[in-house]
Amino acid sequence: MLNNIGLPGLAIIAMVVIVLFGRGKLSSIMGEVGQGITSFRKGIETKDDKDENAAV
Repeated sequence: MLNNIGLPGLAIIAMVVIVLFGRGKLSSIMGEVGQGITSFRKGIETKDDKDENAAV
C-alpha cells in the first residue's frame, strides 16, 4: 500500500502536517524526537560497555 507513494504524495502529506500542527509545534516535536534518538543511542552505548566489562 505504501509502495506507490511518490514525491508528490510525500509533499502533500508534509503540507497537511504543517497546516495541522504549525511550524512552531512541528519544530518542537522534531527537537524532542532528536533528543529521544540521542538518548537511545547513549543508552545502547552504555549497555554495550557494561556487557563488555561483564564479559571480561
